Amino acid sequence: MPWHNLALELAGLIGAVVAIAHGMILQRLIIKPFSDVAVADGRFSVTARKLLPPLLQFSTLVWFAGGIALATAPWLDAQARLSISVMVGATYLFGAVGNFWATRGRSPGWMLMALALGLIAFGAVTPPSQV
Repeated sequence: MPWHNLALELAGLIGAVVAIAHGMILQRLIIKPFSDVAVADGRFSVTARKLLPPLLQFSTLVWFAGGIALATAPWLDAQARLSISVMVGATYLFGAVGNFWATRGRSPGWMLMALALGLIAFGAVTPPSQV
């Protein structure tokens, strides 16, 4: 298997695993406590209580879907591979910067997303010998 393909597949695996961990941590540390307070407090409308958890988990879904897309990108043509890499790379970049800023660099999440970004950059373009 060419190194560029392996890089994209590994970036997809990292992204999917980070997404799953992100979703579990988000659910336990933010959504569950918010739901408990929102119900007990009564300051939040029913709509807000229903809408906030899926909105918070949306990034989890996007990062996981991006990981799956990256893992399948090596089997697509060069233009599709590049398009997937740019789109998923943008979401991972946003996640890495946001995580670094929010945790002041104390979380491994931004490091893993940055690693995935490096792999995406390496694997995004198919070398001329493989076209």
